[in-house]
Amino acid sequence: MGADSIEHVISYWMIFEKFHSPALAGYAVISHWLPFLLFSIYSGALADRFDPRRIIQIGMVLFMLCSLAWGVLFITDTLAIWHTVVILAMHGIAGVLWAPASQLLIHDIVGRDKLYSAVRLMAISRTLGQLAGPAVGGALLLALGPSRGILVNVLIYAPLALWLWRAPYGPAFRSQPAPASAAPRARGFADVLATARDIAGNHILISMTLVAGTTSLLVGNAYQPQMPEFAADLGQGDVGLYYSMLLGANAAGALTAGMMLETWGLMQGRPRVAFMLVIAWCLCILGFAVSRIYLLSLLLLFVAGFVNLAFSTMSQTLVQLHAPNAIRGRVLGLYNMASNGMRAFSGVTVGMAGSLIGIHWSLGLSALALLAVTLVLIVFDQRAAAARPAG
Repeated sequence: MGADSIEHVISYWMIFEKFHSPALAGYAVISHWLPFLLFSIYSGALADRFDPRRIIQIGMVLFMLCSLAWGVLFITDTLAIWHTVVILAMHGIAGVLWAPASQLLIHDIVGRDKLYSAVRLMAISRTLGQLAGPAVGGALLLALGPSRGILVNVLIYAPLALWLWRAPYGPAFRSQPAPASAAPRARGFADVLATARDIAGNHILISMTLVAGTTSLLVGNAYQPQMPEFAADLGQGDVGLYYSMLLGANAAGALTAGMMLETWGLMQGRPRVAFMLVIAWCLCILGFAVSRIYLLSLLLLFVAGFVNLAFSTMSQTLVQLHAPNAIRGRVLGLYNMASNGMRAFSGVTVGMAGSLIGIHWSLGLSALALLAVTLVLIVFDQRAAAARPAG
């Protein structure tokens, strides 16, 4: 995740310097998340059928090729718009390749008993990568320049790719390896409906996937690109400093949650607790949208980061624990499609709507809509749980 963020910092800077195109910057965001919406199920199916170590390695090689391509084009000063479009699309595909496979491999490494802890630790490391990546990317940009800086970034991906070559995990090391025929072949988009039908009787899988997808669709992280305007509305001094502190508060809350939950073993996975965390997150985001007090906004973003990480790790763990063994990769792919892929549209609900009615209104109304949907899902989950013993 650190290398991913470093590549974004350097490549986005060069795209801005070269083209000054807001549309291309918008495409960069869409190309990052749209592959999760289109290909997560297919990627999960590949992880079911083949060794997830090799799927992850393919993703790492694609990441490395993207950074290498940027570096060559920067050095030769031949970067064109079509180069940018292709490399950004390849970067998005690399991300969707390794996401379900890495979650499946974690299950192989730690087993069911330590899965909660493993998912939290991965969330902490992801947050650290997202926090440290921009800082390291900026330092590489200043110290080495964009060309050499992004070529150095290629090396950051290498250790994971090399470690996976002989890592003693995966299908060959499972106590009861499933035969290859047990995992049906990937059928692209047909697997979305097939996987949904396969898990239709499990209300936990359905409710966690739905709430993750709705959260990403209505709010996601679309408020973060709007943070400079929130900072301008809240601050009276250096807007850049206020902006950095607002982003830092959200990330610090997530990091604190990971450390506390892991250290004390709090909040073991239950659907009802996950729903309560989403409700708390909605209230924090709603409060931030209407707040005009800077310190209150900082506090609300800190708490929002805390409960968001707690919910995301809990929901993902519940999905991993309740997914059928033969199609665990597909189920995780469906979950990733909902939790990550739907973020491609949150720019509409928060960003584009904000250009019409103001970002405070758009974010506040999106949070209220998510709160209403979450309450409906709670009722659905309770009825499904009550009906299950009778069935």
